[in-house]
Amino acid sequence: MSSSSPQISAENQWQNKYSEYLTRNGLKSTVQRDIIVKEFYRLEGHITAEELHAKIKTEHSSIGLATIYRTLKILTASGLALERHFNDGFTRYELCDTDSAHHDHIVCVACDKVEEFENDEIEELQKKIAAKYKFKMIDHKLEIYGLCRDCASEKK
Repeated sequence: MSSSSPQISAENQWQNKYSEYLTRNGLKSTVQRDIIVKEFYRLEGHITAEELHAKIKTEHSSIGLATIYRTLKILTASGLALERHFNDGFTRYELCDTDSAHHDHIVCVACDKVEEFENDEIEELQKKIAAKYKFKMIDHKLEIYGLCRDCASEKK
């Protein structure tokens, strides 16, 4: 009979990393921060602080936009969230899941729709280019801008 510890959910692992970051940096866990962090984890896609605030304030009207911004800054500094800028003038945030595969983005310049995609060939090509130039790649991002199918058909 093997003894194994119960599986910790991905959300609990993410929450633990957040708690560890707060402790290491002498920051306090507050009820408001915890609400923001839980809601951010549950959302998908790329969200602005204003969009997150709009979702949270319906049930938690005491949480202000400044608190949302400060909490997103903590999540970004801890490596649990990524800041994204897709040429629409907004800072967007997405969950940084270290267990999932790297993904890139395709962005519609007309409607601001953002799609994520993964492509092993692109990933390999980027590694080859870095090696060719004797460049130690630490990170990278690829964003393709254009018109989505709906916007392209409207332009015709």
